[in-house]
Amino acid sequence: MKMCHLRSRRAQSRVRRSVVCSSVVRTVVGSLLALILVACSALATAAESTIGGFTRHPVGYLALAIFTVAYIFVMLEEKLHLRKCKPVLLAAGLIWFLVAGFAALKGDTESANAALQHNLLEYSELLLFLLVAMTYINAMEERQLFDALRSWLVSKGFSYLSLFWITGVLAFFISPVADNLTTALLMCAVLLKVGEKSPRFISLGCINIVIAANAGGAFSPFGDITTLMVWQKGMIEFTEFFRLFIPSAVNFLVPAVIMSFAIPREPPQDAIEPIVMKRGARRTVALFLLTITTAVVGHNFLHLPAVVGMMMGLAYLQLLGYYLRLSFKRGVAKERAWAEAQKNTRLLERLDKAVPFDVFNPMARTEWDTLLFFYGVVLSVGGLGYIGYLAEVSQVLYTGWSITGANVAVGIISAVVDNIPVMFAVLSMEPEMSHGQWLLVTLTAGVGGSMLSIGSAAGVALMGQARGYYTLVSHLRWTPVIVVGYVAAIAAHMWLNAELF
Repeated sequence: MKMCHLRSRRAQSRVRRSVVCSSVVRTVVGSLLALILVACSALATAAESTIGGFTRHPVGYLALAIFTVAYIFVMLEEKLHLRKCKPVLLAAGLIWFLVAGFAALKGDTESANAALQHNLLEYSELLLFLLVAMTYINAMEERQLFDALRSWLVSKGFSYLSLFWITGVLAFFISPVADNLTTALLMCAVLLKVGEKSPRFISLGCINIVIAANAGGAFSPFGDITTLMVWQKGMIEFTEFFRLFIPSAVNFLVPAVIMSFAIPREPPQDAIEPIVMKRGARRTVALFLLTITTAVVGHNFLHLPAVVGMMMGLAYLQLLGYYLRLSFKRGVAKERAWAEAQKNTRLLERLDKAVPFDVFNPMARTEWDTLLFFYGVVLSVGGLGYIGYLAEVSQVLYTGWSITGANVAVGIISAVVDNIPVMFAVLSMEPEMSHGQWLLVTLTAGVGGSMLSIGSAAGVALMGQARGYYTLVSHLRWTPVIVVGYVAAIAAHMWLNAELF
């Protein structure tokens, strides 16, 4: 009877949660429908309005409300079990339909289309870049590179605390060479393999990697998209970026030291059995580094979009896959002979199930929820930018506030809104600032996104890669600590580079 009663209570609890979720969904959908009706009414009577007053028009307010509601759903992903891409995809479509409809009624059929095409171009470059990076990561995973690295780290007797610092330091120093997103994906893959028995370690490790990757990308011209934008605009010389090294290190180390006290001290509980990588694992790593080099050289010296070099790198991987398929039987026979000599039963069992490498299998395992989320964010923010909200925010900051206060606020804003359109708005205004202030806004825009998991590409990507371990809520618990690091980094920059202000 007690068991039946318990089951009944659990069933009732599930029903209540379902009713609450349904109520939330009905409320939001109802609100959206009401807002859309208001917008339609506004569109019908918009004959006296102008595009210049778009931000004060009901359509502009509606677009802002749609984006806000969509982000609320993103924040409630863990509670509602609604993938984060769905609300922002819907928001992007609604915003651009409203924007294009309003512009058409004003007789402007070109500007909205041109703005949307620009946003689609930005997204397509981001999509293809991420697709190649994720394919390489998945290929390394399939070749058991991370399994072997995990086995090596565990065999060395590193504790969770040591692994926390190793992955964080590697992320900080790799991201200036690669980009912060690719670095975060790579380090997170290692983290998941090493600490799969400790969800708390994975959660804290992911937060540490996001902070480290964003901080490392802030002192290099090609460590982050925003630093590239500032460099290409000519606001800061190439060598001047490295003045941000110590402030960036402070931004990483302050929260890392505090979070380290919450890391378990014992070593991972996994067995220490050595794992042999599959054929082509090291060559995959080498080609990945060559791909990054190709992208950086093409972008820096030939002024090509970085995605051109990345797509060229995908060809490298496909050619390696072609070679591995041609030499599959000979390679397996060679590995079998070695495994029999070493009496490695685990490797023999794996060779019995071996199949030729196919690059499209790693590509198929790409985190499409993350890529579609980026689509929704880029287009939604682009729509708000077309309306004029980003320009208004920038105007208020740099005319009503002190320049230092405005640049600090840019970092806080970039924790909620993607730092790319924020920095683009700042560069478009070209406010009169010293080199020290341009370095400051570069620093804050680069590391400010670490305050929230949705504030940077690295954080968003890791939410997909470490689903269930690293979430918006788990990151939010440590936001006050990250803010301390943010303030300390700003103070370090203003003290060390005082002569530039």
